[in-house]
Amino acid sequence: MKKLLTSATLCLALTACSKMGTAQAHEIEPNNMKAEVQKLIDTALAGTQGYDIIEGLTTDIGARLAGSENEAKARDWTVDLFEEMGLENVRIEPFAINGWVRGVETAEIISPSTQNLFITALGGSVATPESGVTAEIVYFPTFEDLESAPLDDLEGKIVFISGRMEKAPDGAGYGPANRKRRSGATEAAKRGASAVVIRSVGTDSHRFPHTGQMRYAEDVKPIPIGALSAPDADQLERILVSGETVTLKLVMTPKDVGELESGNVIGEIVGTEKPEEIILISGHLDSWDLGTGAVDDGAGIGISAGAAKVLIDSGFKPKRTIRVVAFGAEEVGLLGGRAYVEEHKDDLINHVLASESDFGAGKVYEVKSGVKGEGEETIRAIAKALSGLGIEMSDGATNGGPDIGPMFAEGVPAIRLQQDGTDYFDLHHTPDDTFDKINKDEVAQNVAAWAAMVWMASEAETDFRSDR
Repeated sequence: MKKLLTSATLCLALTACSKMGTAQAHEIEPNNMKAEVQKLIDTALAGTQGYDIIEGLTTDIGARLAGSENEAKARDWTVDLFEEMGLENVRIEPFAINGWVRGVETAEIISPSTQNLFITALGGSVATPESGVTAEIVYFPTFEDLESAPLDDLEGKIVFISGRMEKAPDGAGYGPANRKRRSGATEAAKRGASAVVIRSVGTDSHRFPHTGQMRYAEDVKPIPIGALSAPDADQLERILVSGETVTLKLVMTPKDVGELESGNVIGEIVGTEKPEEIILISGHLDSWDLGTGAVDDGAGIGISAGAAKVLIDSGFKPKRTIRVVAFGAEEVGLLGGRAYVEEHKDDLINHVLASESDFGAGKVYEVKSGVKGEGEETIRAIAKALSGLGIEMSDGATNGGPDIGPMFAEGVPAIRLQQDGTDYFDLHHTPDDTFDKINKDEVAQNVAAWAAMVWMASEAETDFRSDR
């Protein structure tokens, strides 16, 4: 298929720009793609577009639990932001969710000695009785150990599931570690347990427990489940390994609050030549309620919207439409991403590329492709053009990010700018997820990569859907 820029010429035109900030736009011919890309990169690296958005969202609004009043305020805040930036067709697409709020959360070792532990309920957990649950703890070093346990020997007990998560730049340890959070309550309830506590799914050693969504199986009685901070889990493990019998009192009073409203906020840079073809960039607007959602995912809102602002301020007019989406209710089950697919099921065919920033604010170090055929060749050319930012092409595949997953499953091609998340799970879903953890220079590198990527994708006459 004919292209405005063939893969070969795109590789040449987008040849790696010189190292960050060393080349000035005026030193390059102003009418070729390389000059435009360098201008976007230089503008982003010299600015604070993304950083300012993250600061504003986390300071003006704070925590943004799905369905809460603060999430609604954040939607209005984002509408104002998008309109002030100069995005067009700014709107909220509402959808309903089942609301959940946390209550009292305490855990105390009653014997062999009295010790208070730091705990938080997992999202969606049922409550203990108001007076709590007091019972002997049964220890399982890993979730797999619980899965292998007999089905009739935990009656009335509190299950404790340990298991440490390993650090990795791409967060590879999260999936395996997350099984206990997602399914621990179901597996324990099958065996008669009265409640579950887990070692937090995280990589830190701080006394901050990590929350996160869990799920119940429909045919199993729901029981309460909470996450202990890592040091408290270590303490409990040491006592149990010593051979002591441990009795724990657990009080958690979260509750379902019925149907609430969430929503996705959308704004666009309308394309000049192919306005019907959509490149979607995004983050998610909601957060958990323990911190202020700076790393997860105020950063993603700042990076994606910041990239759009760089494009607008540059005066460049993309050929394809750039759609910026701030997804709602991601934390409680990717509900914003699913609602978007339902709302746009008739025009998903017009979505030619999609991506989400939802892995903190660390530097982008590689590009992953969820595109095949001629589209993958263009993605590789884009990665080469970003090499001056310390970015390489990865051979790993991607679905584009959590909220992009549902539309990727429906045939929308995807790209992912993979960030260094080595320390991401130190903060993820904890009270420690606050704005002071955001590094201005690393956010600027992200915004530079996103702005350049989006511009190049918008201008290439590649059929990204050729193999979808």
